[in-house]
Amino acid sequence: MKHLKDREVAMIEKKANQIRISVIESLIEAGSGHTAGPLGMADVFATLFFSVLRYDPKNPQAEERDRLILSNGHICPVLYATMAHAGCFPVKELLTLRKFGSRLQGHPHREYLPGIETSSGPLGSGLSQALGMVLADRIDRPQSSTYFYCLMSDGELNCGQNWEAIMHAGKEQPHNLIAVLDRNGIQIDGFTRDVMPLEPLEEKFASFNWHVINADGHNIQELYDAFGEAQSALQPTMIIAHTVPGKGVPQFERDYRWHGAPPGKGPEDILTKDTQGECALKQLRSLKGVIVSDCD
Repeated sequence: MKHLKDREVAMIEKKANQIRISVIESLIEAGSGHTAGPLGMADVFATLFFSVLRYDPKNPQAEERDRLILSNGHICPVLYATMAHAGCFPVKELLTLRKFGSRLQGHPHREYLPGIETSSGPLGSGLSQALGMVLADRIDRPQSSTYFYCLMSDGELNCGQNWEAIMHAGKEQPHNLIAVLDRNGIQIDGFTRDVMPLEPLEEKFASFNWHVINADGHNIQELYDAFGEAQSALQPTMIIAHTVPGKGVPQFERDYRWHGAPPGKGPEDILTKDTQGECALKQLRSLKGVIVSDCD
């Protein structure tokens, strides 16, 4: 893969910020949903959709498309926002998130929205699904050039099914299976280090015969290079993307209480509930990365 030009990096960074704004807008309208993970993963999704992933928004079932499997389905607001900004459906539809009859449910449903590869909700099953799809594709299309990207969370590594999939992939060695782990250090009940310590992750994955890459989950060029390295590997790859939960809104960042709370229903020790949504949008629209004074 080529090195991204500065203007390409700037374009993807701009897309990521637009995605974050859409995430907040859709969560405010829904009145429910998850905030921290979607904001934290916006750069990963933007890098995938606008520089790496092979897909056609007008033909989402094209046989030669790459597959994106979202294991931690609760961060679907970022998937929906990215798809909308990539032209898969109108951006205005994002405001139907979690509404009755909407295609944008609180967890992705593959029969509702074209382009969604798997339904997800129960944590810990996405990597097994992705591996099964890879192995089936190996049988059906031996010369396939399709890559299978599985996005997953660090908290769901508490689920044993993940480790069965990791072990099986280590045996089968599918070079076109690329997992991206959102290493944000939080889960709904607290910090992962307190709930269930996970380190040393890199050594654990490597011991199962995986190629492992550590990457800054907010550095577009670094993420792009990580995907390029993964595509060149001769074994399954685990990209450990180190992210900041709630990225872009300093009042939300690194606070596990924003894992499952939307603006307007989050903790009030920094912002009152009636100012949380407005403040988040001001922060993201400022593009300065510092605390906006009138959000103090």
